[in-house]
Amino acid sequence: MAGADAIAHHAALDARLARAAKPIRLLSLASWPASEQQAFLAGWARGNPQLPRYQYPRLDFAEARRELSAIAAAADPTHPLGQYLVESAQGWVLAAELLEHLGTPQVTDLSIALFGTPDQALPGGATTREAANHFLRVADELDRELVADAQEVEVSAEALALRLQSALDEFFGGRVIAVELDPDLIAKAAAGASRIRLRAGAAFSDYDYQQLLQHEAYVHSLTALNGQRQPNLPSLALSSPRITATQEGLAVFAEQITGSIDIERLKRVSLRIEAVAMALEGADFVQVFRYFLESGQSEVESFTSAQRVFRGVPTTGGAAFTKDTVYLRGLIGVHTFFRWALKQGRLRLCRRLFAGKMTLADVQRFEPLFDSGDLLEPTWLPAWVARASALAGMLAFSSFASRIRLEQLGTDGGVLDV
Repeated sequence: MAGADAIAHHAALDARLARAAKPIRLLSLASWPASEQQAFLAGWARGNPQLPRYQYPRLDFAEARRELSAIAAAADPTHPLGQYLVESAQGWVLAAELLEHLGTPQVTDLSIALFGTPDQALPGGATTREAANHFLRVADELDRELVADAQEVEVSAEALALRLQSALDEFFGGRVIAVELDPDLIAKAAAGASRIRLRAGAAFSDYDYQQLLQHEAYVHSLTALNGQRQPNLPSLALSSPRITATQEGLAVFAEQITGSIDIERLKRVSLRIEAVAMALEGADFVQVFRYFLESGQSEVESFTSAQRVFRGVPTTGGAAFTKDTVYLRGLIGVHTFFRWALKQGRLRLCRRLFAGKMTLADVQRFEPLFDSGDLLEPTWLPAWVARASALAGMLAFSSFASRIRLEQLGTDGGVLDV
């Protein structure tokens, strides 16, 4: 099978995959309701904190798993679309199995199969946990130097929602994404193709506004919207588990390259990685909660952070939901990929990452399909990637600056004179 027949065959399989995967809502089904936070913090205030013991719903995805396995068996693994479908179907099967085992230790192993561990290697040899500890050391050093400034002024969820909505309406030329307040949301924000939810009652900062705009709206929502417009591969609109590292890495990279990230944001990401490692090593929910609290987070944010680590697993220690390990690994992987694309003269691959939710390997395999028009170029792009010359300039400087070895420089400042 070749040419148009292969495209049609895999497009039909992809439509089946999108239908089969639709009910497998990994993060929402594994998360806890706001009532768990209220109960825990009430106990904490009394000096008698109790381990959360949320009773997860019993789920059965046997039919979906059978369909996904049939799709993988029918796909041609030698074709770019077939390879994508095989890997995607396998990822969704693992996600379905994880949801079927919510509340049990087996979730840890399934989570690791999907998202990796804190000890997973990064490009260059260091581990994810080592990178996290580097950023934590830098943040701790800077905490003694930096003082609160205007950027730390709190903004209400209502005010932030109005500001985000105005920016998005201007970007799209109309109402494409709705910004909503959600009192039941434990995370501060969540993004989909058509809406971005903010936790009602939460306090935000100006950095939060920029981070939400660049990370949630201009990456997570834009890739979903562009994926919906793919006639031959509509599953590119879905948050498939296998694309999580690339998707989150691209989103954090967007924060970095637009100056929308601060050291406190990197600290939060790094704290979560260390907390996952602690939980895997035996720390229970209360111990992880205390770790976040002692690291400077509020009680509400400490609960939110600890809840991320214990989604779907027993809270007694020795188990963890490891998704938060992908953020730094994804960031470093995406940054390395962008520099490689510049060196190879293939920056258009960076823009094509926004044509849907895909991995770095996918976008390279899909290159002939983009060139032939079987896959569509992204309709919407954030400004930083749309301006190829500006992106090239930033990457060229980053590539050269990375060669400088700071340990070889003097400490008296004179050697740095220009």
